[in-house]
Amino acid sequence: MKLPKSYYNMLSFAGTLIASVSLFIILFLMAITAIYQDSSTYLGLFTFIILPAVMIIGLLMIPLGMRRASKRAKEKHEELQGKWMVFDFNKKEHRNAAAIFITGTVILILLSSIGSYEAYHFTESEKFCGTMCHDVMGPEYTTYQNSGHAKVACVECHIGSGIDWYVKSKMSGMRQVYSVLFDKYSRPIATPIHNLRPSKETCEECHWPEKFYSHQLKYQKHFLSDEKNTEWNIQMSMKVGSDHASKNLEEGTHWHMNPNVKIEYVASPDRQTIPWVKYTNLETGDTIVYENMMDQLTPDSLSHLEHRAMDCMDCHNRPAHKYLSPYHIMDHLMAAGDVSPELPEIKMMGMSALVEEYANTDSAVMAIEQSLREYYTGSYAEMLDTMPGALDKAIAAITREYQNNIFPEMKVRWDAYPENIGHKEFNGCFRCHGGTHESAEGHVISNDCNTCHTIMAQGTRDSMQVALANKGLEFWHPVDIDGAWKEMLCSDCHNGMY
Repeated sequence: MKLPKSYYNMLSFAGTLIASVSLFIILFLMAITAIYQDSSTYLGLFTFIILPAVMIIGLLMIPLGMRRASKRAKEKHEELQGKWMVFDFNKKEHRNAAAIFITGTVILILLSSIGSYEAYHFTESEKFCGTMCHDVMGPEYTTYQNSGHAKVACVECHIGSGIDWYVKSKMSGMRQVYSVLFDKYSRPIATPIHNLRPSKETCEECHWPEKFYSHQLKYQKHFLSDEKNTEWNIQMSMKVGSDHASKNLEEGTHWHMNPNVKIEYVASPDRQTIPWVKYTNLETGDTIVYENMMDQLTPDSLSHLEHRAMDCMDCHNRPAHKYLSPYHIMDHLMAAGDVSPELPEIKMMGMSALVEEYANTDSAVMAIEQSLREYYTGSYAEMLDTMPGALDKAIAAITREYQNNIFPEMKVRWDAYPENIGHKEFNGCFRCHGGTHESAEGHVISNDCNTCHTIMAQGTRDSMQVALANKGLEFWHPVDIDGAWKEMLCSDCHNGMY
């Protein structure tokens, strides 16, 4: 089949070869992907992004080579069967070229449509988000898989619907690719709190803000850091909404989302310190401004800081990427039976091993196992004989949870990302409800424990305090510290270790 004489040059030949080989490999990999649905992330990357780009480069090389050949022939006063870009369908080679071009264009458009569709879905998939840059996104992907949102696609929260945020995400992605390629990313990765899409456009696609529920019963099982790992239980009625669902959001923790109320605040860049809060009753127009008496802002500072209206993410800031602290890890493992509470001091020893900083995950796993084995074989060798396999099971569980929650290569652990739900390990609720925010009229934002929850039962397994009907208990601190817990923040002591 004859083609225009200008086609016969090395650059056009190379372009044809590159495009043809790329097309063949794409078709082959698409067949592999269709057969094996759970294919590799890198297979998708090559099939729908890299190889199509290579094929397009090859196709562009063909006319580029023809153009260059025509120009060189003109300089040498050589004929190339007519002028450049003049088609004469009376000539067989021109008809052949046109047929090849039209057929190739139709095939290319068809494949491009399929490829673009697949590329779009591939770049939106959890595998792409979590495994393409495994070292960087490994911690986030691991915690996401263990979260309550594991069945929700990453893009549903991080991008949402609409072309504008899709384009923004891809533009941001280009910067992130550069950072990964040239090792410019921070360790740990900073939480994108300032460029995250509003929760009204993401969270509220699933969670209906106008419909919250009444009180919920929460039961927690803890273990003290003593030799016997004393079990300490607490049962609370969590006031997530009003005492009856018909009252909607008149009270409870989700009162902050009441459509008749607007809460605004000024915070530090990481939003962990909130010195100024403004409450507005949208029905009456009444407003109250609260300032932290321990950290008052000057008018000039107040005008330069970000004013933000409170939304879901101000409290639920780690909905799918929560890193458990050593305290929570050990409580969960012991409550589940993965670590036997019969092992003396296992709560304290497990936390001590988890809280240590290690160079990398492999050395951490080895060090945790070594420290636990040395301690128990040296201090409780006889007891281990009566509990065969208990220590091995405990070590396996503790190292597993270490790998699910602590990532030394990225400097990621529980204290790298404060969680604002609650107030035990981080200030969370106490950022506003610490008892130090006061208005000019003398109103104080309450720090009464019973505002958000009522203790229904507490104590050791053999000695439980139980509340009378419709009455709560005053918190009983498991360790006698002479009421000092009333004068300080929980996070002053409970930093993940205790």
